[in-house]
Amino acid sequence: MIKNYSALLFTVMLFSVSGMAQTDIPQKKDLKIDTANKIDDTAKPNQGTSLKIPSVVDDQPQVDFDFAKRNPVKMIDDRELVQAGAGMKIDPKVGPRQPKEGSKQHFADMYLGDVKNNGKFVGIVCRDHEFVDGDRVKIYVNGDVVDPNILLTSSFKGVNVDLKKGFNRIDFEALNVGSSPPNTAQINVYDDKGELIYANKWLLSEGSKATLIITKE
Repeated sequence: MIKNYSALLFTVMLFSVSGMAQTDIPQKKDLKIDTANKIDDTAKPNQGTSLKIPSVVDDQPQVDFDFAKRNPVKMIDDRELVQAGAGMKIDPKVGPRQPKEGSKQHFADMYLGDVKNNGKFVGIVCRDHEFVDGDRVKIYVNGDVVDPNILLTSSFKGVNVDLKKGFNRIDFEALNVGSSPPNTAQINVYDDKGELIYANKWLLSEGSKATLIITKE
């Protein structure tokens, strides 16, 4: 009895396993592969929608590169063009000056004016303000010679003059007229603090004097 039961149980289990195996194992299907689309090389391509693009070459005007025939480009109307320098006024004092060599004009004594100063002394300097040509002068203070021979150059040269109360007379005598007459000079006067208090110029013939008065109260 027991043997028959065991055989029956084995048979049942065998059928159960066989049913599960048929259910769980995926069924086999054949894969169908179709022929790929073949490209027809002889067919005409699709033209699509045509675009109307204006020509950038054919519609351009012909440019003449013959410079002998072309007119130059004018940026301004001819009526607005003026000659360079038109309307310019030239100062006759500007530009090359006529040399003074050989001047026959006589330059007499010259009064330079007067200036007031209450300092202890003044500094008097002078230089040739024209062409440096060897002009020389002698300086007097109240009739006394303080410098017998100063050669005027482009640099200032001079003397210090002690001031006394009242009038102090300074004379500059032209010893020559150099190679280019007349004797020419610029004169500057400084107080004892170094401040410029007077400036002037002279034109003298040989032997003539330029006189300056300095008054001290």
